[in-house]
Amino acid sequence: MSFDKKARRQRIRFRVRKVVKGTAEKPRLAVYRSNSYIYVQAIDDLKGNTLLAASSQDKDIQSQKLNKTEEAKLVGKKIGEKLVAAGLNEVAFDRGGFLYHGRVKSLAEGAREVGIKF
Repeated sequence: MSFDKKARRQRIRFRVRKVVKGTAEKPRLAVYRSNSYIYVQAIDDLKGNTLLAASSQDKDIQSQKLNKTEEAKLVGKKIGEKLVAAGLNEVAFDRGGFLYHGRVKSLAEGAREVGIKF
């Protein structure tokens, strides 16, 4: 039995990925959280394309002096606005093996505020 964090996250990712699939009409909203930044992509798994992306490294988010949780909420709002502009209102949320807590939860709430349904 392994207590390696990366291996644990990988097992959770594979378990979630078996169920969560993205299409052109309902893309998979994949989240990656590093120690410093948070990234999110809307992915069409059938074609293997990234439709839209946003991250906390974007200049308009970096210019504001916020904590990481507030940055994550802004990233969620930004990807939500991009999805709504593209005519997509529903996504399949893929937390990427991370706990639905803190920054991941904040990102999801930011997207929901704009009108995205999970």
